[in-house]
Amino acid sequence: MNRRFVFHTAALLALSLLGTAAIQAQGTAPGAASSGKVGVVDVRQAIVATAEGKQASAELQSQFAARQSELEGLNKEIADIRQKLSLGDKLSQDEGTRLQRRGELLTRQLQRKQDEYQEDVNAAQADVVDRIGRKMIDVLDRYARENGFVIVFDSSAQNSPVLYKSTQIDVTQDIIHLYDQAYPVKSGTPATSKPAASKPATPPPAKPNR
Repeated sequence: MNRRFVFHTAALLALSLLGTAAIQAQGTAPGAASSGKVGVVDVRQAIVATAEGKQASAELQSQFAARQSELEGLNKEIADIRQKLSLGDKLSQDEGTRLQRRGELLTRQLQRKQDEYQEDVNAAQADVVDRIGRKMIDVLDRYARENGFVIVFDSSAQNSPVLYKSTQIDVTQDIIHLYDQAYPVKSGTPATSKPAASKPATPPPAKPNR
């Protein structure tokens, strides 16, 4: 399995963690508002690109590999049944009925397992994003204070007001670098998160028809 886990819930959760559309540096010195800097950070990209985010992604992929394989196996079996049913008159009535029932049973199983998989994946990703996002707030807050930023917008947030950003005000890479320094990942130490992923490995096939 070479499927790559991507934290699709990152933007939504980062939005709730970091504010409606922006993060304001608090406690700035008097007069800072007139001379302070404005920055932009892609929180979603930052979470995924940290060493901790990459490690968590690999661990989730490994955790869910068996379930992804199971879903693909069910999907293949259903496809094989549909292929056999397409033979039509070449099948006996009993064989056609047996395959029809088997296909319907497997289709229901696949849908149920996909729904469960989706829920578990979303929950596990949410745990990872919440864990990294909360620590990233501290990193960003410290960075903003130390570098004279009065406001930093999250360009990945839903309904973000950012329509254009210059590379000169994009601080995403700085935040990733500082996060990795503040929270280094120990080799061989698994990230503490529950299972989850982004979407079902395969879409549910149409109910086989004879």
